[in-house]
Amino acid sequence: MDVHRNVVNPQIVGRLAPSPTGYLHLGHARSFLLAWWHARSRGSQIVLRLEDLDIERVKPGMLEATIEDLRWLGLDWDGDPYVQSSGVDAINAAAGALIDHGVAYPCTCTRSEILAAMSAPQGEQINAIYPGTCRGRYRSLAEAEQESGRPAALRLAVPNMLVRITDGIQGVHEFDVSKEIGDFPVLRRLGMPAYQLAVVVDDARQGVTEIVRGADLLASCARQWLLQKMLGYEHPRWWHVPLVTDTLGRRLAKRSDDVSLARLRAAGTDPRRIVAWVAHSAAIDAPARVHAEELITRFDISRLPASEVRVAASDLADFGLTPSSRKSI
Repeated sequence: MDVHRNVVNPQIVGRLAPSPTGYLHLGHARSFLLAWWHARSRGSQIVLRLEDLDIERVKPGMLEATIEDLRWLGLDWDGDPYVQSSGVDAINAAAGALIDHGVAYPCTCTRSEILAAMSAPQGEQINAIYPGTCRGRYRSLAEAEQESGRPAALRLAVPNMLVRITDGIQGVHEFDVSKEIGDFPVLRRLGMPAYQLAVVVDDARQGVTEIVRGADLLASCARQWLLQKMLGYEHPRWWHVPLVTDTLGRRLAKRSDDVSLARLRAAGTDPRRIVAWVAHSAAIDAPARVHAEELITRFDISRLPASEVRVAASDLADFGLTPSSRKSI
């Protein structure tokens, strides 16, 4: 796609990284506009990555719909969109390097076995810490699968240490990674890359130096920091922006079709109203209708409020959604 402005800070690279598992909603619109403004306001590059490795949830047509949503908002990016599944070989090579360095190991445990080892009722410990059952058990994925008769995953052997993350919005957070996270998957069964490894490898491949994304992903930082360290990658800078909630204070979700951009387009919403709504939530003085490009020079992420943003009924009316056209909003 044609980029209509000069990049004067090529050493700084931001990114947009949507997952085509459903239609983007207002929360995504806000996060992506903030990330885009943060990069463009300083003349930096920004790349687009479509994270389509969650094959069980990726829906037909969503790659194209996601790009259409971003363009509708007035966003652009440097270079062609990068589809994550096209780079699986590089991600698997990084997994192999982790095995070679002795910091990852095959795991044949099922979820029920993990919970049983912890004496945890199945279904109650959603984020149970892996007890390390398979550490040192197998020398390779092939050996693990041959001896167990099951497909094997690959887990990172998480060290006993504190990881300190300094976030531009959320401040400093420390994670006792062995106690709070435990050994986590970097390859799922049947060799499919796990989210944490895929993100880290692709950020490094695309030269990403700064990440602006939703606050719900702050907890992923410690995992990604560890992988970056073990693979010899530079750590990016992070800004985790407050989430957008509905009129009842619930976090917006794709599965509920909450205020999806596709529905707003179908309702005839002027995208300039969405841009203005996001601008106002970011402490930018803007008219009621404004193009994203017009606000580049006014954006300052240090002025971003730290509180969650609620979509009010008056906002929905401004967007042209009548009560009969709303679903779970």
